[in-house]
Amino acid sequence: MSVVRPARCLLTRRLVTASQPAAPRCSAPFHSSSPLAKRRPRFKNIRAVEMGLISPEKVEEFSKENFPAYNPEEMEILRHTFTPEQMAALEAGEAAVDLKDITLQGRIRRDPYQLNHLDDFSNIHPIVDKRPREIEQPLHPESKFMNETEHVEHLENYLQSMIPRDVNFDNMTAQEAEQILNTRIDFNMKSAEYFEEASTLLGHPSVKSNAMAPALGKKIEGIAGMYKPPIDPADEGLDDEGIYQNLKKKTGLTVRQILDVRSKILVTRLVHNQTRLGKVRSVWIQAIAGNGDGRLGVGEAKSTEAQVAVLKAKLLAIQNLQPVRRYEERTIYGTVEAKVGATIVKIESRPPGFGLRASHRLFEIFRAAGIHDIAAKMPRGRNPMNSVKACVEALRNQKDPNEIAIGRGRKLVDLRNVYYGGNVM
Repeated sequence: MSVVRPARCLLTRRLVTASQPAAPRCSAPFHSSSPLAKRRPRFKNIRAVEMGLISPEKVEEFSKENFPAYNPEEMEILRHTFTPEQMAALEAGEAAVDLKDITLQGRIRRDPYQLNHLDDFSNIHPIVDKRPREIEQPLHPESKFMNETEHVEHLENYLQSMIPRDVNFDNMTAQEAEQILNTRIDFNMKSAEYFEEASTLLGHPSVKSNAMAPALGKKIEGIAGMYKPPIDPADEGLDDEGIYQNLKKKTGLTVRQILDVRSKILVTRLVHNQTRLGKVRSVWIQAIAGNGDGRLGVGEAKSTEAQVAVLKAKLLAIQNLQPVRRYEERTIYGTVEAKVGATIVKIESRPPGFGLRASHRLFEIFRAAGIHDIAAKMPRGRNPMNSVKACVEALRNQKDPNEIAIGRGRKLVDLRNVYYGGNVM
């Protein structure tokens, strides 16, 4: 340790103490960089001069144009909605607002994404606004439930109010009267509103004390007729729900051809994902698909719902259909072998009439691909998932004898086709 350093520090400390008071202990830590600059505002500040508000007359004109007061018609509408006490509070609040402060200090948006109204949210837009929660009015102290007789009278009066007054039903048949009712009023809609929203209390109004967002119209200007349900007339009514429409675009197959593909679920597993909210269980499905004529596909899918996972796995298997080499459209070329993980699948060709001799999963794979004479065994490892993958990989990685002969400079002759003309069954 140096002897000079402590002496220098003590001397400096004495000089600083004598010349100026000590710095407070809560001072900012030492930093070599300059102090932080003032943060810039997020939005550009538009000054009153830039808006042309340079005189009291301009300010008053701008205030009246952008913040108009309620006219007598609007005040009359408000009096029908609010009580006199609420109207007095509303008028006091309007008088307390200084339009000059709003004009000079408020931020008024001038960008193309500005709202159509400023501090006026009385209009409900069904696309933007959420549907407000229903708030029932408090029950009247004298209200009571209707008895059977009062309920029948109430329903009779309601139905009488729906009948047109300018129509005479005395000399009409039942069919003519029903036709007039259907053309003049929507009986089904109004009766549904009565049974769903009508009050069963006497002395209690059925009108809710909230504003409901209006529903979107069926014919909206500009987009009417542009969006149609995904129903193709060429599907012959086989896919009205649109399940196979996306698969049709990817594979080029028709719905009839998709439904003719044979699919089978081979492996089903339950998967648990541990989260902070507990265990979330999912279903994992492995499926195969084949047309029985040399095309085979595998699909894997996972979902919390078993039916959704099965459908997704089958659609992926059909989407992944690939050709598989077959000798005489019944077996494979020679012997093939594949390994996935610790599972080994060995497949050997067999003569006509031998049949399929393999485990149940491999049996379904061979039948979906259109193979009839074959023998398969798994000398080690029988994991269900890996056995399916190894079998499909072995079938797709077969070596073509013609390509081997061409590579060796030889000519391959099939004696069965030469002597028997291919009739070997």
